[in-house]
Amino acid sequence: MAQLFFKYGAMNSGKTIEILKVAHNYEEQNKSVVILTSGIDTRDDIGVVSSRIGLRREATPIFSETDIYKIIADIPKKPYCVLVDESQFLEKHHVLELARVVDELSIPVMAFGLKNDFKNELFEGSKYLLLYADKLEELKTICWFCHKKATMNLRVSDGTPVYSGEQIQIGGNESYFPVCRKHYLNPPLDETN
Repeated sequence: MAQLFFKYGAMNSGKTIEILKVAHNYEEQNKSVVILTSGIDTRDDIGVVSSRIGLRREATPIFSETDIYKIIADIPKKPYCVLVDESQFLEKHHVLELARVVDELSIPVMAFGLKNDFKNELFEGSKYLLLYADKLEELKTICWFCHKKATMNLRVSDGTPVYSGEQIQIGGNESYFPVCRKHYLNPPLDETN
């Protein structure tokens, strides 16, 4: 039975590596997959899923006007799985389209993304995935500053924590640290320089 999965974690929790691993496992058995990613994420290029360790793969970009259900329904040979990277950037209609892919086309969907932003608020895509997903899984990583589990994303600018501003600012280790609650509220940034 097909299900909608939401696999979430803080920055550096291995979400993209997991997508690439899942795709490889399916394809090694000659089972096709569709990989989608947000068109907002331009770190490596539009329509590219890339991990911090250097693995990358072409993907179909998702923009505001993208109809995910139509893209999947129009594929002549039904894929075995749909994988979505950067799913926090999805809009509500995208999440509902993914649910339709599962419910009407019987294709499993695995969406990977951040749960919360740097202000510790839910992203739109994450909010609706938390509501509509059949299964939730937290991908874990450790705090940048200690051994505790990281559950938040700390935005930094010139070595200073940032707690206000636009929700979306594309960046990696130069802009964000995965942190525990203690270090989100009181990061020892002067010790990292």
